[in-house]
Amino acid sequence: MKLPLVLREAFYFVLILGGLSLLFLSLPFKLAKVVGFLFLLGFFFLFYFFRDPERTIPADPQAILAPADGKIVEIDIEEKSPFFEGRAKKISIFLSIFDVHVNRSPVEGKIIKKKYHRGAFLDARNPRSSEVNESQDWWIETPEGYTVGVRQIAGLIARRLVGWKEMGQKIYAGERIGMIKFGSRTELYLPVVCTVEVKLGDRVEAGKSIVAKWP
Repeated sequence: MKLPLVLREAFYFVLILGGLSLLFLSLPFKLAKVVGFLFLLGFFFLFYFFRDPERTIPADPQAILAPADGKIVEIDIEEKSPFFEGRAKKISIFLSIFDVHVNRSPVEGKIIKKKYHRGAFLDARNPRSSEVNESQDWWIETPEGYTVGVRQIAGLIARRLVGWKEMGQKIYAGERIGMIKFGSRTELYLPVVCTVEVKLGDRVEAGKSIVAKWP
């Protein structure tokens, strides 16, 4: 049986924690049973962390969707976009370990480029993490010819960025593109013609919340 993508990413974590919990709980020592119980809690938390709920994708053709679950921590104008020529509107989302970590495409289009960057592991709430942390960039070209950028950023705890799509593939708005394991940050870079529909502190859900709109 082929496991769903998200469960495949959790397989080794589940195997290790499940095995350790069984090992320690089987030992005839009180301390070992306490440790085993803690491993068992971690085992069940993994199923919570690696959840992948279905989302109802808005039908609004002007909508630009959140690429990640979490809290809006930055809305800014970048004078020099890393994804296309000219300025860009940047929306940054911080994901805690309690958020769903599946990333989704904010728009319909085609993946024209994908690039992985090695780097540091600063706290993802730090704006500098966008520049220095390990990250993976996605360039998505819309049917109208605009380019939208998505940046997955590893955080202090997150140590692995996962991508499930490849360059040249067509994707729909709200379609799953990958995930970031544990606390992290996802950024969205939009042409300046777009209107931002969220504000700092708002909580959003990937593939469901409208964060901006096309003109």
